[in-house]
Amino acid sequence: MATYSRLSDNELIASFYEGDIKALEFLINRYKDRIYTSILFLVKDKYLAEDMFQDVFIKIIDTIRQNRYNDEGKFLSWALRIAHNLCVDHFRKVKRSPSIRTTEGYDIMEWIHTPDDCPERKLVRTQSYDRVRRMLDLLPEEQREVIVLRHYGNMSFKEIAGLTNTSINTALGRMRYGLINLRKMMSEKQISL
Repeated sequence: MATYSRLSDNELIASFYEGDIKALEFLINRYKDRIYTSILFLVKDKYLAEDMFQDVFIKIIDTIRQNRYNDEGKFLSWALRIAHNLCVDHFRKVKRSPSIRTTEGYDIMEWIHTPDDCPERKLVRTQSYDRVRRMLDLLPEEQREVIVLRHYGNMSFKEIAGLTNTSINTALGRMRYGLINLRKMMSEKQISL
């Protein structure tokens, strides 16, 4: 494995194309967490995310074996775009809106690390998180997606743009309008967090 860690993504892909299965295994392990997490953030279902994750790598393997992978040195962006497209296809079929849940069914807001507080503060924080989650659900899908990927997925705007197949300016604009809409909802409902 030590020799594989020194290889670039393109070198691992070339090794796999030449028949080295371990090279693909190492490449998958290199990015599996980021790809799985991006899927999970969009579909909000652990089992569905696992299925889609497998589908992503089946598409990747098929593309490489058919010698259709474009050697641009951007494997992760390409893999994330495949994952994103599979998620979009899924939602088109199901026509439902995702909620912000972890693999165990907990709210993503619970991932945010805060020091232990008194029960009263915990209750206030929980209520605030519930309000934010409900307001996020009211946003247009594109705005909600960018906010979730940026704040909960820790993705850069460049990564978001690549994943959503838009320009960085479009991703920034969606974030800006999403935050403006959240502030407007907070103002209209006189919510303070």
